[in-house]
Amino acid sequence: MMKKLLVLVLFTFFMFSCTSNFVDDQVKQEDSKSEEVLLLNGPEKAYSGTVTTTDVLLQGFHWNTWKYGTWNIIKNNAVNIKNGGFTMIWLPPPSKSADSNGYLPGQWRNYESTRGTTAQLQAALNALNTNGVKPLCDIVINHRVGTTGWGDFSLPAFADNFKAVTKNDEWGQGTGNYDSGTNYPAGRDLDHSQASVQTEIKNWLNQLKGMGYKGWRYDYIHGFNGSYIGKYNDATAPYFSVGELWPDIIGDYYASGYGVNYHRQKLMDWINATGGKSTAFDFTTKWQLQLAVSRSEYWRMKDPNGKAIGAIGWWPQMSTTFLDNHDTGPSPGDGGQNHWPFPGDKLEEGYAYILTHPGTPTVYWPHYFDYGTALQGKIKTLIALRKEKGIRSTSTLNIVAADSSKYAAIINGNLAMKIGPGSWSPGTGWTLRTSGNNWAVWTK
Repeated sequence: MMKKLLVLVLFTFFMFSCTSNFVDDQVKQEDSKSEEVLLLNGPEKAYSGTVTTTDVLLQGFHWNTWKYGTWNIIKNNAVNIKNGGFTMIWLPPPSKSADSNGYLPGQWRNYESTRGTTAQLQAALNALNTNGVKPLCDIVINHRVGTTGWGDFSLPAFADNFKAVTKNDEWGQGTGNYDSGTNYPAGRDLDHSQASVQTEIKNWLNQLKGMGYKGWRYDYIHGFNGSYIGKYNDATAPYFSVGELWPDIIGDYYASGYGVNYHRQKLMDWINATGGKSTAFDFTTKWQLQLAVSRSEYWRMKDPNGKAIGAIGWWPQMSTTFLDNHDTGPSPGDGGQNHWPFPGDKLEEGYAYILTHPGTPTVYWPHYFDYGTALQGKIKTLIALRKEKGIRSTSTLNIVAADSSKYAAIINGNLAMKIGPGSWSPGTGWTLRTSGNNWAVWTK
């Protein structure tokens, strides 16, 4: 979700509070209604895919894509997306919206938008599915705007539009319960405890599935309790689900080791709240990897227990890794959001890390389609090697070096990688497959 929209600047990075201790698999946690949620070793039926597959996700847009005809761009590049090795693509919000990017939705079921027409959207979905690429829809259900006013919702309307809005919303006319998450002043905060709200969301998501969407990327998920995501996924059985939780970095920005556990704990808490039914974007890995490559502090990529420092070190099958997205990174044109960009001269190193490691990796559209054939070629090769060697979200990770000049690891027992200027080799029996400035990958 855009982090600088209208009056939302004050709310950037604000997240739910978290517990102080790491909650791993087979642990029980109470949600806001004091109901126990049993965590599983892996995803339930409402979320599937990456445990047994080598999925790679492409973010199919940037902040300015809508200016150039999003759906036509996607349709025209469907074959290129497939040939790049991508198995899933995250598409922007499809509904009519008060803003150009789709993050202030009004009529959920009206698909005439700045991204294109209903027919163009359907053509894009058809092209992707024909080429074996699963489309994920950007789902904005924390908030909504009215049709002509603040809360006159239509397409669909709720059984009671006033009761559908939280009682502490800025509108002042909501009669629902208090908000279960962070307030969003630019739109009406929906009360997800209302049966009518849940019903309309489930019906809409199933309509999207009928159009050809295969999964969900949930926006602004700190705005309501994560248990509702579990309900929506139970009702729609997405192939893949991922939530956007951007935890605040509290205190020392240059923290490492135990000092970053609170950050990834917030991601664990939200995944726990869903009942283990959705992955979350691994903002902790992004944070630490950016510092590692920009400051030559590769030691920070190994936690005190010898595991990966990000969410992938705690619950890899529920972690979706990335370097940039439409909020953090730059966009062609006017530069876009660019709130927290990954160092542009270190992108190859970054992708050498996430595309070889556990978790489900994501590639940002401009990095693949707009930054030149050299970077595109390296990303494509890394994806191909991931698939060739069967690297999955749950693959084993053995970190063999992590110091001031390098990070090296062996993944799945058959792929070795190194990032950083320091020298390292996996030894005999390995073949160098691809490399670049300060990085290399070997296989056997």
